[in-house]
Amino acid sequence: MPIATVNPANGETLKTYDALGEEEIEHRLATADATFRTYRTTSFAERARLLRRAADLLDEDTEDVARVMTTEMGKPVKQARAEAAKCAKAMRWYADHAEVLLTDVEPSDADVKDSGASRVLVRYRPLGPVLAVMPWNFPLWQVIRFAAPALMAGNVGLLKHASNVPQTALYLEDLFRRAGFPEGCFQTLLVGSGAVEDILRDPRVKAATLTGSEPAGRAVASVAGDEIKKTVLELGGSDPYVVMPSADIEKAAEIAVTARVQNTGQSCIAAKRFIVHADVYDAFAERFVEAMKALRVGDPLDEDTDVGPLSSERGRADLEELVDEAVESGATVLCGAERPDGPGWFYPPTVLADITPEMRVHQEETFGPVATLYRVADVDEAIAIANDTPFGLSSNVWTRDSAEVDRFVRDLDAGAVYVNGMTASHPAFPFGGVKRSGYGRELSGHGIREFCNITTVWHGA
Repeated sequence: MPIATVNPANGETLKTYDALGEEEIEHRLATADATFRTYRTTSFAERARLLRRAADLLDEDTEDVARVMTTEMGKPVKQARAEAAKCAKAMRWYADHAEVLLTDVEPSDADVKDSGASRVLVRYRPLGPVLAVMPWNFPLWQVIRFAAPALMAGNVGLLKHASNVPQTALYLEDLFRRAGFPEGCFQTLLVGSGAVEDILRDPRVKAATLTGSEPAGRAVASVAGDEIKKTVLELGGSDPYVVMPSADIEKAAEIAVTARVQNTGQSCIAAKRFIVHADVYDAFAERFVEAMKALRVGDPLDEDTDVGPLSSERGRADLEELVDEAVESGATVLCGAERPDGPGWFYPPTVLADITPEMRVHQEETFGPVATLYRVADVDEAIAIANDTPFGLSSNVWTRDSAEVDRFVRDLDAGAVYVNGMTASHPAFPFGGVKRSGYGRELSGHGIREFCNITTVWHGA
């Protein structure tokens, strides 16, 4: 895949870039290694000062970087601005909290005495250069939620971004440079996916984090496992959105639309499977479908656009294939499902009903504005369908019944359960999944400790 900015709204190639050669990759790895040896000794106060400066610069750059994101991967520009603001918020959060999150831990006096020590500490030390293999769908946020905690912990970052967002990738390197971080603290590697294995196998790279597809996750995890290096993986999702009779149906239907089509539906944590109790199915479906039909699809630079183009021609073709296969197998189209004429990789908001387990759309992730509707008889059936997926990233449950809440929280196979609201990431809360959605956690204290050497320091009596 070429390293290029191709505007998904019209298919026009705007910029192309040459991949880094072996000599330049070696230079950047050597720089990262050398920088880590000194950067790791900097104080939390100094790291926080630099990260806050980066947040301030991002605030100043918001309009420009939002337009870059929109022209590279197609998200509506108002959502791109919100993404930039979220990144600045996360950087400030880690600047404010990292020192406390990584404070030395002292075991109980009884355990210290039992070990024969005079004092024991658990200390969090940085690992070194961390390779981040990142996707295009949230081209700023996916990177910042790795970079902010990693830099505050004393690590340095090497970014291999998706090949269709090179301008955003280069902007990120420049952002940290302008903020005053030492050279080598954060570097963008403009390379294709074929170069990742050699970089990850390099002994100077100590760990890796990847957000992306299952095949990409398997490839990185396999190499890292062979090299015995730590990885964190955040992969696909097919999140359930369960609506029970006690729910506020009007609000549940309204939020369902945003939960499905945020980022034109190209989000791992977007709700994709809408599982609705039979008693309220018709009322929910009517509201949901009408709202999906009312969404405005068009130029993502237009402030009134709700749904932009998909990021690539291949992405649209894959989505169409899932929809077409479902319809041929008996699914009912409640709206959408027809590719519009004209340039760009647009696809309409689509709702499918009468889904059966044999359909690919039941098991595979729909990465675009396509929702599937299920009618269920009770809590047991809702949970069974919700868990009937290889993924387990997040989940959404709408009910006012506390006993039902307890059941869903206990029994749903997911890294998060959002009750009477839609899934959203926040720097203070751990983020990640189970099953084929990956392992490890990003964000919060759990995320910053993922790439730390958790060290026991034992002092004799």
